[in-house]
Amino acid sequence: MELQKMNGHSREDGFDGLDTLAEHEEFLPHKTGVKKENLFTDFEGKTSFGMSIFNLSNAIMGSGILGLAFAMSNTGIILFLILLLSIAILSAYSIHLLLKSAGVVGIRAYEQLGNRAFGAPGKMLAAIIITIHNIGAMSSYLFIVKSELPLVIQAFLGKSENTGEWFLNGNYLIMIVSILIILPLAMMKQLGYLGYTSGFSLSCMVFFLISVIYKKFNIPCPLDNENHNMTPNAHYHTATNGTDDFCEAKLFTTNSQTAYTIPILAFAFVCHPEVLPIYTELRDATKKRMQAVANISILAMFVMYLLTALFGYLTFYGAVESELLHTYSQVDTLDVLVLCVRLAVLVAVTLTVPVVLFPIRRALLQILFPAKPFNWLVHIAIAFCLIFVVNLLVIFVPSIRDIFGLIGATSAPSLIFILPGTFYVRIVPEDQEPFLSRPKIQAACFAALGFIFMIMSLSFIIIDWVTGESRSGGGH
Repeated sequence: MELQKMNGHSREDGFDGLDTLAEHEEFLPHKTGVKKENLFTDFEGKTSFGMSIFNLSNAIMGSGILGLAFAMSNTGIILFLILLLSIAILSAYSIHLLLKSAGVVGIRAYEQLGNRAFGAPGKMLAAIIITIHNIGAMSSYLFIVKSELPLVIQAFLGKSENTGEWFLNGNYLIMIVSILIILPLAMMKQLGYLGYTSGFSLSCMVFFLISVIYKKFNIPCPLDNENHNMTPNAHYHTATNGTDDFCEAKLFTTNSQTAYTIPILAFAFVCHPEVLPIYTELRDATKKRMQAVANISILAMFVMYLLTALFGYLTFYGAVESELLHTYSQVDTLDVLVLCVRLAVLVAVTLTVPVVLFPIRRALLQILFPAKPFNWLVHIAIAFCLIFVVNLLVIFVPSIRDIFGLIGATSAPSLIFILPGTFYVRIVPEDQEPFLSRPKIQAACFAALGFIFMIMSLSFIIIDWVTGESRSGGGH
């Protein structure tokens, strides 16, 4: 029965039976009767299809969702829709390249694909990029905890302003949350167990989306307290567009902030370091089954992203900040619904941090202990050190938009475009696909597109920093 499934899968994906059989032998050694070296990826997955979708969706959806309304305000609705759809399709294609590369060589670890493609330098490069990106992602999540949790506690205590107590200090709060919630979840041995927290996290973000839609019809524009509490971003847009059209939706628009749009979108869709670990732990894992997990997850997040950006933008127009939740503080800091939304988002991003931590730990294990069996002391020590480093970054980074911009312009294109494309070209044998075949040419162009995107995004962001105009709208 298993052999029939393997053969059927190989015909669907265009690989011969021997390649697929090799992959199954690599990951199901107990069925071959041959004793192999025991690596941490060599086990049969136990995570269900639904839980895998929850995990991958949770890895996609994170702090990036809070920056999308700001991105739409700087591109216009139509241009934003085109860019969002393009990034979603390209992300699905890059996952397709990763899965086919992994299937050819029977490897389901990103760093090992780098090793197969370029040797030790490729392995090291992939591990470094994954580590940088996911540390940035974890930092952005904890940055939200740092900025929003004091407001939630302040509202529960009925305070209209922060009076300076230690329990209203965001730096202390992220350390407490890290120790009591994130570290215990990060100690779990397998990523699949976090499917339940991922499902709850996604439910919180669905509530956030529903609330954003509801508030669109309950907040006037211009804001009643516009002159009292308008943000620097709002002043910038008012000066640029004039007061008369301030509350009109723009279909196409550009300004100095538009340079951040593609990095924000790229940051919002990066889930590639989590794809192969989730693939490894997927029950009855096949390339087709994992691609279905990826497609469903990306489609669900595309819909959530679009609706959140659209209704967030149509609520505040030019006054929207780089972190959407912070914009609602312009209206009423004690609003019950906004308070519940803040709490839901805090729960969601807090529960996402352990999911993002797993690929970093895998990357470090691949570099430091590539052939050693699982060790609880090393497992816990790496988690503790990573959380400690991220806490330090969050305490000293001034704005969440700096994280979105830099990570979205550097590691995001590497993980979405450059590495999957180059891995595919290098790993897939020429007897299966010649170097000048259409799939390999497409993969090479895909990688080249990533380089172009990285250079352009970094250039625009650096120019914007030099002119000083990007300091507006930081919100924190």
